[in-house]
Amino acid sequence: MSNIIAIVGRPNVGKSTLFNRLTESRRAIVKEVSGVTRDRLYGRGEWNGVDFSVIDTGGYVNGSDDIFEAEIRKQAVIAIEEANVIIFMLDVMTGIVDLDETVAKLLRKSGKKVFIVANKVDNADRFGLSSEFWSLGLGDVFDVSATNGSGTGELLDEIVKEFDKEDDTPLAGLDLPHIAIVGKPNVGKSSLVNAFTGEDRNIVTNISGTTRDSVNTRYKGFGFDFMLVDTAGIRKKAKVIEDIEYYSVLRSVRAIENSDVCVFMIDAEEGIQKQDLHIFYIIEKNSKGVVVLVNKWDLIEKDHTTMKEYEEKVREQLAPFNDVPIIFTSTVTKQRIHKTLEAVMEVHENRTKKIPTSEINEVMLEIIDHTPPPSVKGKYVRIKYVQQLPSHSPAFAFFCNLPQYIPDSYKRFLENRLREEFDFCGVPIKIFFRKK
Repeated sequence: MSNIIAIVGRPNVGKSTLFNRLTESRRAIVKEVSGVTRDRLYGRGEWNGVDFSVIDTGGYVNGSDDIFEAEIRKQAVIAIEEANVIIFMLDVMTGIVDLDETVAKLLRKSGKKVFIVANKVDNADRFGLSSEFWSLGLGDVFDVSATNGSGTGELLDEIVKEFDKEDDTPLAGLDLPHIAIVGKPNVGKSSLVNAFTGEDRNIVTNISGTTRDSVNTRYKGFGFDFMLVDTAGIRKKAKVIEDIEYYSVLRSVRAIENSDVCVFMIDAEEGIQKQDLHIFYIIEKNSKGVVVLVNKWDLIEKDHTTMKEYEEKVREQLAPFNDVPIIFTSTVTKQRIHKTLEAVMEVHENRTKKIPTSEINEVMLEIIDHTPPPSVKGKYVRIKYVQQLPSHSPAFAFFCNLPQYIPDSYKRFLENRLREEFDFCGVPIKIFFRKK
């Protein structure tokens, strides 16, 4: 059984701060405003040799008509169902309020082991203010300051006693491929993750900017096993005004940097716009594999030539790096969803492909002999040897006598021939010329 802790409570009691403390990270966005965390966010922690997972949830609000608060409430309930142990966070400065009582009722029904955490005990004057929390009858009360970490050690000492010390489930997925779902706001990224997993894993609304944190989900099914990372939509810098959104965009860029393959989503109705290209260039710059997903295809009026014409236009806009899989889908109808998974894993295999040096030389030197580099200023470039470099993404070194005279056009020629001969579809290739 997994070792999972869920952190629940009403808004703005410090859940995300404690999440960052327990996972020794800064993954959850923290701000003194209620409703910053929306989706449930997963992280890993370790204490006294025991590994565990931590789920951060949005602040529980009961009976609200607000679309986000209703979805946050649903996500919190799912987290409680998933967890083995629950941390119920309360604010020692405000004491028990009506909403705390509502959360307490929910926890009593769950039958799970609950640890009450009285947060914001930041100095000696606040010790003892948590005594009223015992009246909730849910379990022991721990005075904690999530900001400076005081009291968290004693809390974790008691929590890990509830866990299976041999369980290694939280560490599962460390070596799995990481697939980042990226794109502008409101192109359907969270809907895609939900379509893959078959559950309402992430909050979905028609409002841009719904997802704020980068949310990890393990996908295991149909022979596939990888980590899905849903990201916040990346806007133009000029439009990023709210500082919460600034950190959301920053985390999205980091998610791209830490991924293996990116599913680059575009809106079929809008097509590729300048901001889409900006995101694509970030993926290419970081040498990540990419699958282009044209979402909302069900909303397009089409005939037998529409898809082909649309694909040609997309490749024209993505040039020169346009050797990528392009899939037309709808997260609503789930059309071609399985094909997307297949394409993602094929691109991942292409990105991690290692070609024997003898094979590269046998193929590429023959091509070079047939089409040698053009002479420059009466000088002739002779390429003697080719080698794949030991890097995380495909990179090749061509050893020659005059590397400074290789024109960009010939470099593109070699890249295209490498793609044709060894199938690097969906993966940027780096080529270097070195003096032999």
